Amino acid sequence: MLRRTFLALITSAIAAAPALAQDARPLSIGFISTESSSNLKTAWQPLIDDLSKALGVPVKPFFASDYAGIIEGMRFNKVQIAWFGNKSAMEAVDRANGEVFASVVDKDGNPGYWSLLIVSKDSDLKSVEDVIKRGKELSYGAGDPNSTSGTLVPGYYLWAANKVEPKTLFKAVRIGNHEANLLSVLNKQVDVAVNNTENLGRYRVNTGKNPYDQLRVLWKSPLIPADPMVYRKDLPADMKQKIQTFFVNYGKGADAAREKQVLATLTYQGFRPSSDAQLVPIRQIELAKEKARIESDGTLAAADKEKRLADVSRRLAELDKAVGTQ
Repeated sequence: MLRRTFLALITSAIAAAPALAQDARPLSIGFISTESSSNLKTAWQPLIDDLSKALGVPVKPFFASDYAGIIEGMRFNKVQIAWFGNKSAMEAVDRANGEVFASVVDKDGNPGYWSLLIVSKDSDLKSVEDVIKRGKELSYGAGDPNSTSGTLVPGYYLWAANKVEPKTLFKAVRIGNHEANLLSVLNKQVDVAVNNTENLGRYRVNTGKNPYDQLRVLWKSPLIPADPMVYRKDLPADMKQKIQTFFVNYGKGADAAREKQVLATLTYQGFRPSSDAQLVPIRQIELAKEKARIESDGTLAAADKEKRLADVSRRLAELDKAVGTQ
């Protein structure tokens, strides 16, 4: 009897070992390259340290030179948690096994942020019309291809709305992160660039300078949903719950005063629960762009064009229905 009991205990311990090892596995949290990795690490490291303590496992930051690097990191399970923009989050959800679990709340409590077109304050460019009229003599600071505020939103609401394409409009196009675009305008290395209100807020926190004293905003987008936090769907359910609980309650517990200082450095008030549903407006923009491309494609046969437009219209209707049921 004792021998059987001992063997049963050993068998149970062996069976439990993989689960325990998986629970204790270090995690990586990825950050899209809105600015230099050193700036991002400085701002986020205190929160990462707190997350490690809350989860009981080491959490390490993961950086890449572009947004695609973080998406691919999650796809190949080198990244289990990530801070994304909406466009890159959509890519992570669609092809990297990602799932939105929270979104940020900015320092003023706004449910989102805005994309901007900026020039130096002493520039003689006074309007979007001036930019379009003089595009062939201007250099443009564009955003990462997977950036919501740097590419997707201005591409639809600014450039497509004015029936122009940056690649052909400008004398030169330079792709950079938000920080690089801001500094390029301030240092007059480009004539005009895209940025966003969130990054300008970070610049003010980091430098103590008000960027609007040196900039002119020529265009401001509609509200963009706040940046989502994403984790891999295949994380254990209890781990996902711990991660979401940590973020949603950060700045509200017994150590709230210190945590609020960490959030202030990030220019955030905190985090709120969210889901993949927050990506619906971004999907609608992508489909609207696809519809416009199909409509203007003179190489498509009439039947093929009709079929493709019907498919896009169906997907748009499904998204509209999803919004209506939320």
